[in-house]
Parts: sequence; C-alpha cells; structure tokens
Amino acid sequence: MRTWSKIFYNVWYRSSAIIIFLLIWEMLPRFGVVSYAFLSPPSVVIVAIKELIITGAIWGHLIASLQRSVFGLVLSIIIGVTIGLLVGWFKKLEAFIDPLLQLFRQISAFALFPVFILFLGIGEASKTGIIFWAAFFPILVNTVSGVKHVDQLLINSAKSMGASQSFIFRKVIIPAAAPGIFTGIRLGGAYCITALVAAEMIGASSGLGFYILNSQEIFQIPDMYAGIILLAFLGLGLNYLLALIETRFTKWKKGLYTE
Repeated sequence: MRTWSKIFYNVWYRSSAIIIFLLIWEMLPRFGVVSYAFLSPPSVVIVAIKELIITGAIWGHLIASLQRSVFGLVLSIIIGVTIGLLVGWFKKLEAFIDPLLQLFRQISAFALFPVFILFLGIGEASKTGIIFWAAFFPILVNTVSGVKHVDQLLINSAKSMGASQSFIFRKVIIPAAAPGIFTGIRLGGAYCITALVAAEMIGASSGLGFYILNSQEIFQIPDMYAGIILLAFLGLGLNYLLALIETRFTKWKKGLYTE
C-alpha cells in the first residue's frame, strides 16, 4: 500500500507544476485578465487539437516538420560527430581547425538564413541547412569534450596491453565518449526544433511553423495555440526517442553503478 501511495505522490508532485500552469492559463482569459481573443483557454485548445487530428488537417504539416527536423538532425549528427571525434583525438588537427570552428560557432543560424536562401533557394535545401547549422555545433562541441575527457587510465591500460591507436580509438575512445556525444545530440535535437519553426515561418507552405504563423494571420487563435502545443510534443517526442537510443548504446554505464 505504501508503494502505491508513494508512486501516486511522485506522479502528483512531478505533474503539479503543469497542472497549476494549465489552471492559471484557463482562468486568465475566463476571468477577463487577458483578452479571450488573444489567449485561448487550454480547454478550447484541446478541442481544436482534437478537431485537427480527426479531420486530418494537421497531419501534412506534422509530417513535413518531422521530415525536415529529422533530416537536418541526422545530417548534423553524421558530420558533427565525425569532425568532433577527429578534432578531439588529433591534437594537431584541433590546433589547426578550432579557431575557425569557434568563429563559425558564434554565427547564429538565423543570421545565416539569407545566405542559405541565396545559395540554396527558398525550397527544402535552405530549411535543412538552417536546421543543420543550429544542431551542428552543440553536437560538435560535446563530442570534442567527450573525447578529451576520456579517463587517461583507460587509454594507458589499452596501450600497456599493446593495443594499436586505431583499436584504442574504436574500442576505448568512442564508447567512453558516448555519454558526452549523446548529450550533444539531445541538445542538437532541441536546437533543431527551434530552428525548424523559424525556417518554416519564412518561405514555406507546410509545416507546423507555417501553420502557426498562418493561423495567427487569419486570426484562428485556438488553432495557433494548437500548433504550438503540437510543436512542443514533437520536441518532447524527439527528445525521448534520443534518450531511448542513448540508453541502448550506453548500457555499460549501468554496470558501473550496480556492481
């Protein structure tokens, strides 16, 4: 009985902040604190989400956003992790390329949006480029940090047993750096959702970002908030998916704390 009461308390405690937020959100327009025309109550937004799902009006936008974010993120993972591993492992390469990477890192993805449009056009390529740029540097930086913070004792132990540099890189460095790499990937996932909205609000005819802006322009405010909520769930879903993948590839960490 105590176990169930403890579970109930934990669930209630962890969800209480969200419940309080939703109650305040519901009351503000209901009691006229904020204009009903500008802030739709969550009960109205839930009805709007239900109608969008039943009618299928939102599915095309959701799929378009999902495709763009996944493609841009996967591209940033492939390039960011590859460069990060090389920069973190080869000190001469780091000394050569790090100043350039640090310079590019300071340039916002949104500041480069006109450049991407000039070179890639206003179609899907420029949107993917923006998402890639936003997610690339968190992945790169955390990968480099993960490699550089591998326990030197592990490397020395492998060397003492006659392991080659390539073996150490594949069997010691990459697995040991995996937690840092996945931290960067999850951060990159959050950044790619942020960039996705901006990319879809400029020169797009589909996607949740486009849907949110279009709903605001035609003053369909409940639909606008519905799009925002669905975008938040898209980000949460992507984050949980990446967390599951991280758990799958870093199972060895459990052994460190259970033995």
